[in-house]
Amino acid sequence: MTTLSSSQPSTRSVLPYLAWVQAVVATTGSLYFSEVMDLPPCTLCWYQRLMMYPLVFVLAVSLMTADPRLRLYALPLSITGLVVSVYHNLLYFGVIPEALTQCASGVSCTARQIEWLGFITIPLLSLSAFTVITLSLIFSRKKATLQ
Repeated sequence: MTTLSSSQPSTRSVLPYLAWVQAVVATTGSLYFSEVMDLPPCTLCWYQRLMMYPLVFVLAVSLMTADPRLRLYALPLSITGLVVSVYHNLLYFGVIPEALTQCASGVSCTARQIEWLGFITIPLLSLSAFTVITLSLIFSRKKATLQ
């Protein structure tokens, strides 16, 4: 039976790094969808991008400086993005009527642009990303350093 020495990082201290990697992957993915695949984002996608893109930099700077207030900076962005993505998914899958949408111009927030395996959609990818980031930050240790 092996034991963890005090020099090995705990899972909870690695979670902020997972949040940062998830933010980078989500940002890269959204840019790929819009810039390479030419899929225009809807209004709710723009709101989610407003929450996701800064997370890449906020998390990176907080991790590089070992700022213990990481959650204070990042959780408001990730929780707001999570709320918007939950609303977007409820709208996308017809739980909320389309008449209650913020999508007044441009691409409809319920437009079916991608459906991988019949259920993986852009709104679902965003929901997954914000969920991973939010949970990683909530369950992480207060000081996000690998010591």
